[in-house]
Amino acid sequence: MNLPDLNYHHLRYFWAVARAGSIAKACDELHVAQPTISGQLKELEQAVGSPLFVRSGRGLTPTDTGRMVMRYCDAIFALGHELQQALARGLDAAAPLRVGIVDSLPKTVASWLLEPAFTTGGVLRLVEGHPERLLAELAAHDLDLVLSDAACDDDAGRGLHTHPLGDSPIALFAPPSLPGCAGPFPACLDGQPLVLPTASAAFRQELDAWIERSAVHPLVVAEIQDAALLRSLAVARGAIFPGHLALVEEIERATGARLLGTCPGLRQRFWAISAERRLTHPGVLAITQSARKLLRKG
Repeated sequence: MNLPDLNYHHLRYFWAVARAGSIAKACDELHVAQPTISGQLKELEQAVGSPLFVRSGRGLTPTDTGRMVMRYCDAIFALGHELQQALARGLDAAAPLRVGIVDSLPKTVASWLLEPAFTTGGVLRLVEGHPERLLAELAAHDLDLVLSDAACDDDAGRGLHTHPLGDSPIALFAPPSLPGCAGPFPACLDGQPLVLPTASAAFRQELDAWIERSAVHPLVVAEIQDAALLRSLAVARGAIFPGHLALVEEIERATGARLLGTCPGLRQRFWAISAERRLTHPGVLAITQSARKLLRKG
């Protein structure tokens, strides 16, 4: 079947009516007369060969065909917004990179993931907070990227896209002030002091299950949300603590701790979430490409 070329002005008017729920509201939004939109909708319906709306009370509701066209319009105009953003960045090389860090993501990991962004020469602006608040800001284009330890299931239809960065095995470390921790792993954990992340950490539940399966009984002496503080207090207290194998060299250098062993099957995943289907910002690309390369080594 040969279809006529689509007119994007028709699609723009259709999209406005579908979102507003009526021609009158779309007219107010677009500052055009009602006959203009009505005529454009009629031409679009003739082009697709099917009604796009049915009347519902005082408003209009998309038909099955209208809902399909609406999904494509969402993608078309989202891509148009991305083009505008990319052009703006090309014209203004100093545009800042705005990144949200979910509050459950360890700060050491966040710092490690963000480091490549400094090579692009732009200003880096960071915001930390609850995932839902950051995702709302991302959907409103107030942020360029959100780094998270959980994927985004965009059931709210905000047009967000999740990009996997990779994962890292979870390992356990013993500080130098814990000389009594010897023998094969994980049996050496039995009876030893252990500092754990709080329940908000993405891998805490899996770590608890692994300890139970290993039939060892360490003594949990603290639960701490911030990963940097967890490491610091564990070393000061002489307690075992978890960390990411991908950061083993940094952990050993910073704390003097030694690697006891890894927890088989236990990995933490990392994600970049954007409002763009295709990542284009130089800083965002630097973060995602470097993370994928480094996490593969973990």
